[in-house]
Amino acid sequence: MRKPYILEWTIGQEDHGKVIKQFLHEREISKRALTDIKLHGGDIRINGEHVTVRHVLSRGEKLTVQFPFEQKSETLEAEKIPLDILYEDADILIINKPPFMNTIPSREHPTGSVANALMGYYDENEIVSAPHIVTRLDRNTSGLVLVAKHRHVHYLFSKAQQQGRVTRVYEAIVEGVLNETNGIIEAPIARKRDSIIEREVNENGQFARTRYEIIRQYQDYAHIKLKLDTGRTHQIRVHMSYLGHPLIGDDLYGGSTTLLSRQALHCKYILFVHPILKKELSFSCPLPEDMRRLIEK
Repeated sequence: MRKPYILEWTIGQEDHGKVIKQFLHEREISKRALTDIKLHGGDIRINGEHVTVRHVLSRGEKLTVQFPFEQKSETLEAEKIPLDILYEDADILIINKPPFMNTIPSREHPTGSVANALMGYYDENEIVSAPHIVTRLDRNTSGLVLVAKHRHVHYLFSKAQQQGRVTRVYEAIVEGVLNETNGIIEAPIARKRDSIIEREVNENGQFARTRYEIIRQYQDYAHIKLKLDTGRTHQIRVHMSYLGHPLIGDDLYGGSTTLLSRQALHCKYILFVHPILKKELSFSCPLPEDMRRLIEK
């Protein structure tokens, strides 16, 4: 049986006397969400009784907010594709995405994406939601993907990302010998004028900053760790190419495909404060087999 998305609070002394609208605003429930609750089948209750957002709260009351059911996308096909789910609760999923899998469908790959697989998983488990993917990865990049199971949770994560409160750490294998064991690349990124896909360092682009650290330097290649201070499209790939050390397998940005047929990039670690549970969570996953084999060589 499908269940609506519900948030509940027991009112403490610090919130005694507030109206519900103020209380929910302080819990970062947007005006748009409140309008959606009012007009599209949601509900707000105190101790089981329906109330409006003008109700004045009293200590000890139980406030329940029921969000309306989300409408499924009519254009997104649900597919039975296995997902490597590392963590799941009522609000989020953490998925380890393999390489050669889109996060969302594209013109070239309209099926087989994480979003298609999520719709199949939701149907199987009677989860009524659209796929709210918080941290996307390129098709050929592997690793951790954070998914919100409700649009309100996605909204909270979007705010957290804008404030730099979602940390992701990547590992990559790049060409050449790096002169410094660690460094910061600060160079603006823009879409390349004659391409809808490719990006480049351009003084008129958006501010972008990448931090890197060598894990191990080999004769002709380096295994490195990277952290993004900003989240521009293809940021790691563009910045490492700009530095003169493109990722192995990244032919779009000057990397050789002799050793690997995709960019050697993996999102290995993620850290954030759970927006509902209010506790810090972190997750990691090992390098995929193709990158492990490359390092062993």
